[in-house]
Amino acid sequence: MKEFMDTNLNKNNMSETNLSAAKVRFDNFSVSFLPDKPGGAIVEALSGINLSVGDKKILSVIGPSRSGKTSLLRSVNRLNDLHPNFVPGGDILIDGAPVYASSNIDITALRRKAGMVFARPVILPLSIYENIAYGPRLAGNNSKPSLDELVESALKDAYVWEEVKDRLQSPAASLSGGQRQRLCIARVLSMRPDIIMLDEPTSALDPVSTAKIEETLIALKSKYCIILVTNNVKQAARVGDKTAFFLMGRLIEHDDTSKIFTTPRDERTENYITGRFG
Repeated sequence: MKEFMDTNLNKNNMSETNLSAAKVRFDNFSVSFLPDKPGGAIVEALSGINLSVGDKKILSVIGPSRSGKTSLLRSVNRLNDLHPNFVPGGDILIDGAPVYASSNIDITALRRKAGMVFARPVILPLSIYENIAYGPRLAGNNSKPSLDELVESALKDAYVWEEVKDRLQSPAASLSGGQRQRLCIARVLSMRPDIIMLDEPTSALDPVSTAKIEETLIALKSKYCIILVTNNVKQAARVGDKTAFFLMGRLIEHDDTSKIFTTPRDERTENYITGRFG
């Protein structure tokens, strides 16, 4: 982690004026996937993305299926690297530090710094407590008092502590769907990230659980940069400070959420948010 943070500081000193306002900046960033077989077509998931995400803000990312939203998220902490045919273009900067241009970036530290919550809650076959403590323990924290404090803090920040504090040793599988998703958010928080990315985190949840997740995100933005991919345009309008609309791998429009949903500049944006396609 130190390597990534040292690079971070050096870059900030070089270009403080240009980069200080952005926690995450996509600089002419593109994503392509080479064909699996000879003669196949190259798949361009993202093309020429220029986008800045402010700290302590929520960016809602909207767009129809296959518009590049998930590829955008997975590029920030280099999860796309797990795909053997992945080819990036341009760069992403976090606090001014290059994610792709640097040859000695610490990928593990990057993924702690930019945590990911997926559409379906992925819980470990362990207790509620161990689901939170597992990551910090792998990172070298074996102090029981420290872990106890960290588990409580993460569960409180994820707004699930009051519901589980008396059964921390119970299996995480005993939780409801909404509780599991907030447990996953707490697990990300236990790694002390700067950025929280969520890929349709409420797509499988009921309205009550969805509302609790949204309340959690609004509270968390006072501490974190949050990027939320959602297919629910009403959710994007409720929680996002800024909204970015993607279509076929292109960033069509990015503005204050209030402007996107009242006076969009691009006709394609208006057609999408009013349900004419997508």
